[in-house]
Amino acid sequence: MKFFNFAKRITLFLMVNILVMVTLTLILQLTGLDKRFPPGSYQNLMIFCLVWGMGGAFISLALSRMMAKWMMGVRLIPENTPDPNLRELVRLVHELAQRARLPRMPEVGIYESDEINAFATGPTKSRSLVAVSTGLLRRMNRREIEGVLAHEVAHIANGDMVTMTLVQGVINAFVMFLARVLAFAVMAALKSRDSGRGGYWMQFMLVQLFQIVLSLLGSIVVCWFSRFREFRADAGGAALASRDSMAAALRALQRFYGQHAHPEAQTGGAAFQSLKISGKAGGLARLFATHPPLEERIARLEGIG
Repeated sequence: MKFFNFAKRITLFLMVNILVMVTLTLILQLTGLDKRFPPGSYQNLMIFCLVWGMGGAFISLALSRMMAKWMMGVRLIPENTPDPNLRELVRLVHELAQRARLPRMPEVGIYESDEINAFATGPTKSRSLVAVSTGLLRRMNRREIEGVLAHEVAHIANGDMVTMTLVQGVINAFVMFLARVLAFAVMAALKSRDSGRGGYWMQFMLVQLFQIVLSLLGSIVVCWFSRFREFRADAGGAALASRDSMAAALRALQRFYGQHAHPEAQTGGAAFQSLKISGKAGGLARLFATHPPLEERIARLEGIG
């Protein structure tokens, strides 16, 4: 079963990359831009962008656990901690990890923050971290905390960190490649592509401009996929803990963010790394939301909609 899941993920990754290469080739041929590159040069550009795009994403993944500890001030909790509340937190995470059949127990951490927040990160299922804020521990009861932790462990069990890295890497490759092709096309149209410094710097600025615009468009795709994975993590959390615990956690967040919630939830400054609420996004802002609205998540979890 493990081999089947691994093979399925690798096959999906290869198919996505093949689709990327085929799509880029068709774009070049249909626009006639392939004739403007020296023989073999645009294929080399594809490989260059794919290597750098995927490489940047995987470097970010490899450093994710270390960066989370440093940026969020996460303090790891030892299993034999004298604090009974923290000891119970570690026990809950490890129990859920065993149910999820993780190859190795995640590190468990806590950090000082009044916001209700929890996140999971790490490069592999064997090198993962689950961290919660002090605000979450103060404001949620045991059943709600169990639902939050089950959601985070489900992210690890589903391999969401790696999956999102693959998606981001493919998007990075698209952005790098298309930005350079479009900049080349604009320079060719303006007939200003030469060996002088002016032509070089103009093309350089165009590449940066196109990368910014294309990155924003690519973020819409990444955020859409992230919202899909959140629904899956909710379902996984319900399977690891219970549907009632998962729904209780979502409702607790809904209460916190509601009209009569804690003032910090109204400011928009609080950022929920997972089970995230940063505001009731609407219109274009909803396209860039990494998490679906709580109402949708609760309805999907309860099978209402």
